[in-house]
Amino acid sequence: MISTQRVMNCPNSECDQPINSMGDTICDRCQTSLIYRYLWATGNQAAEIPPGTKVADRYEVMKPQIWLDTQPAILPNIPTELPNIVIPYLRLYSKSLHIPQAYGFTCLEAADSEILLLENAPIDETGCIYPTISDSWEQASPVRQVYWLWQILQLWTPLSELGVAQSLLLADNLCVQGWCIRLLELYQNTEQPTLQDLGNFWRHWVTIARTTIAPKLQSIVDLMCQSGIDLEIINTQVNELLLITAADLPLFLTIAGATDPGPIIKHNEDACYPSHSRDIDDKLPPRLSIICDGIGGHEGGEVASQLALQSLKLQMRALLAEISEQTEILTPALLSQQIESCLRVINNVVWSRNDEQKRQGKERMATTLVMSLQIPQRVVISSGQQLENSHELYVAHIGDSRAYWITQNYCQLLTVDDDMVKREVSLGKSLYRQALQIPEAKALTQALGTKEAEFLNFSVQRFIIEEDGILLLCSDGLSDRNLVEQSWQDYAIPVLTGDLTIEDATQELIKLANEKNGQDNISVVLTLCRVAKPSTMAIIPAPPAEIIPPPPIAIPDSEALIISASIETDLTVSSQALLDLNLTEKATAAIKPPKGRGLALFTGLLVLLVGSTTLGLFAWWQLSPQSFSQVCRQLPQKVREFCPGRE
Repeated sequence: MISTQRVMNCPNSECDQPINSMGDTICDRCQTSLIYRYLWATGNQAAEIPPGTKVADRYEVMKPQIWLDTQPAILPNIPTELPNIVIPYLRLYSKSLHIPQAYGFTCLEAADSEILLLENAPIDETGCIYPTISDSWEQASPVRQVYWLWQILQLWTPLSELGVAQSLLLADNLCVQGWCIRLLELYQNTEQPTLQDLGNFWRHWVTIARTTIAPKLQSIVDLMCQSGIDLEIINTQVNELLLITAADLPLFLTIAGATDPGPIIKHNEDACYPSHSRDIDDKLPPRLSIICDGIGGHEGGEVASQLALQSLKLQMRALLAEISEQTEILTPALLSQQIESCLRVINNVVWSRNDEQKRQGKERMATTLVMSLQIPQRVVISSGQQLENSHELYVAHIGDSRAYWITQNYCQLLTVDDDMVKREVSLGKSLYRQALQIPEAKALTQALGTKEAEFLNFSVQRFIIEEDGILLLCSDGLSDRNLVEQSWQDYAIPVLTGDLTIEDATQELIKLANEKNGQDNISVVLTLCRVAKPSTMAIIPAPPAEIIPPPPIAIPDSEALIISASIETDLTVSSQALLDLNLTEKATAAIKPPKGRGLALFTGLLVLLVGSTTLGLFAWWQLSPQSFSQVCRQLPQKVREFCPGRE
């Protein structure tokens, strides 16, 4: 039927007058913020419904196939037995940065089939679809053009495995939100597409690509169109072109971090890095940022989060040092595997600490983790010139601490919480909105220290910094109740325009979290990324390359740090000799690092032991002296000399 008046319903179930005029942002009666949830309606029948129609007395058709749910607080219609068409959407839930999610179904009057509604589609807050890659291609920078193609390649395998790779061969289905490829919907394959099909699909874009990359892209496409070509060969060539193209851009990072117990809880189980003025002498900022949210109460969660943070700093310092020695480009797969191996070591350190203290059940301590690491690989271009930074950013995550990428135009959630909702959806048991209704929907399913490392699934993602933006890491004290999504413009835009310092923005976000959430500890780390040197920013050279011992375990509740540095400065480790030592099989049996050409295999304890003085190991020795001593006794004599408290 045709709607004569468009209205929005208040999402507050206790509101006694929930009807509001469409366009209002706040309920007239109870002052609750109104939710405008735009959906993509799939199928030919949906495309035939004209704008102005109201479907199922609930959905307003705003534009062809773009519907607005006027009752967003009410669960949509979901069949008891989920049809096969939605299964790929559910299985790809962890790819929600690129893939929409199934929202619900609705039936049309005088129609036998149901229409599938999708949320998280590439539709902006005004109900407009983001531009397609074809519409945006010619205006895009060289690095962005290659970056889009690289993302499509990363989606090729998971979509092929689910029989929906055809979705990547339809130009109108590939939208872009800045750097990010976003699919409008998933299409079932009529027949299995091949890499040759993808190469032929790319040909038109390659012919109008930027002149600096067109010849290399053309050779890559020609290779794709050969029969029997290996996808990994194409991945490697596209990645090398992406890194070389990105390295032509300058890169400046400014970082600020702070943690606060909040107004209610007296102790702080969060830990973040950087967070204190002493970190300014550390060589890791501004490349590294970490947030750990401890689980296990006082003397449990606090210890777990600090133990994980201090151990991770040591491992990342060693990883950066090893990368600085490489003469070949290291692949994203290899670097992701190395980061994941480090996280598994840290997990086992926390796990062993629980066993030593005989902690059982809910008494066992654990911690969430979200970490970003900017890796400065050196690349050599065809002229022989060496470029100093490939602009790679790795985000690692487990638990419900989050990472966001924010520009003046959008806020993108980069991580997916490891909770019961994710488990139910990824297993194909429930739609997202349906899973939110289950008991303990937001209960964590993964965290460091909860299981042995082999049973954990870490998320490690690689991004390229090719635009000005802010990387926001935070614990759930800030992200709860979608506070970041609702408030990012008030804080991020002033930072990007130079009207607010990143240090002040960090404190303002903590203040906001205390006012709006207030039931938890809050940790925030902001990294301002610029690909052109701003005239108003003073760039502070990085301190000399040397190892600074980790600080003591305790840190003040709310102190912020601001560090600016040019990314052209190399990072080295003074105790390089340790990196050349081999550990015994017994010391490394718990973790099996991946193999890879050009990068030394990292083992858990080796990386933990990197440092120029025994003070660098003080944190681990204090927190877990028994396990520390046991493993130290298994090491060669010349390594044991670096162990505090050695026998």
